[in-house]
Parts: sequence; C-alpha cells; structure tokens
Amino acid sequence: MPLISVHNLVKEFSGQRVLNGINLEVYEGDLKVVMGPSGCGKSTLLRCLNRLIEPTSGTIHFRGQDITGADVDIRALRQSIGFVFQQFALYRHLSVLDNVTLALLKLRGMSKAEAEEKALHELNRLGIATHRDKYPSQISGGQKQRVALARALAMDPVVIFFDEPTSALDPVMSREVADLINQMRAENVTMLCVTHDLRLARQISDRVVFLDEGVVKAEDTIDHLCNAHSDSKINDFFSSGVRGQ
Repeated sequence: MPLISVHNLVKEFSGQRVLNGINLEVYEGDLKVVMGPSGCGKSTLLRCLNRLIEPTSGTIHFRGQDITGADVDIRALRQSIGFVFQQFALYRHLSVLDNVTLALLKLRGMSKAEAEEKALHELNRLGIATHRDKYPSQISGGQKQRVALARALAMDPVVIFFDEPTSALDPVMSREVADLINQMRAENVTMLCVTHDLRLARQISDRVVFLDEGVVKAEDTIDHLCNAHSDSKINDFFSSGVRGQ
C-alpha cells in the first residue's frame, strides 16, 4: 500500500485551476522529485498534501486514511509530515536550538530537558550542533537548511517534504543540500522534493515526476525525459533552460 496516494486532486484559486487532476503515489522509502515549469502547481501540491491549502476536490490518502475530510486531525497530520520550506521559515528571534525545540515543547508537550536532548540529537546528526546558540542571521544558507531539516526530523515524521530546497542557495551550498538529502535517503527516510534545479534532481534521484498544466505528464528517468520522451515539450524542458543543468 502506498504511504501517500493522490487521486484526481484539483485545486482552484478564484475559478482558475492550478491542479487539474493530480494522480500520484509515494511509497515508504521513496525519494520522489517533482519538477515542472513555473506556475505548474508544484508547491501547491505539497501544501495540499499536508492541508496547508484545502483541496477543491479529489482524495489524498495517507497511511490508508482519507485526509481530505473535515474530521481529520490536521495537527496530528502535520506532525507526521515534516515540511522544509523554500525560505527555511526559521524564527529570527530564536536561537538554532530554540528553533528546533519549539514544536517539541508546544506540540509534543516535552519537558525542556527532553526537547533539548532530542533537538541536540538531530543537530548532531546533521553536523550543526556547534551552532546551537547562534541566531539564523549568524549562519549560512546551507546551515539554515540543516536547522530546518533538524526541526522537521525532531518530530519523527513519516515523510519529509522539501519545497525548492536550493532556490536561495549558491552552487556550493546547493551541493551541501544534495548531500544532506542523500544522507537522509541512505537512512531510508521517505521524501518528496519539489525543485526546478536539474542539477539537484540528478544528484538525489534517478527518476522525476514532471508536472505541467496541473497534471502529472510523465514519471521517468531524467535521461529519458531529456532525450527520448515522446513529448517534445518535456524534452525541451529537461534539455534546455532548467537551472543547474
């Protein structure tokens, strides 16, 4: 059974369809990369999957349960889905350690000692614990990404979503993020990554889900999408003009 199963997912904004019947499956241990032109609905898809945005119609099953209903415990759902945002979404007034412990204290009800122990475990795991007392303005973009991932991992999520994880980073830091994601992959962490960065896609996954005009147009190897797919629009997207090739 898929961990996440999406069937005919539709999302409209002011009558305009951004998602137009998405069908997608994610299995435990998968690392799915979602790519497509700007405005094709990639980030909207992620936000629908954890109910940050309400779908217009369609179904999303998570661990076999339909999570699109009004009776779903959204708070519990989001604790199971780690989300690493495009701009990291760290609290500027909190230290690295406090950014990671906040949800453990507020949502999990841990004591301060328990939360700090858990947070430091994840910060150590990602090689960022030496910066525990610094503030986001005092660390690099790649380090912020590690803190954001530590915060997500501290909640012991079932799956982690990445929304354009390298969009704000230079090539060196982007490589650092790729290494980080591959580290998580080696630990069998289930991940869904939205990106427009072809270099990142090549570094972390052999296969890509291609989204266009609100639907999944293809799911295949990057090489096939670049060179041999029957849809010339898909060939063009992957062979020219995608940042990071």
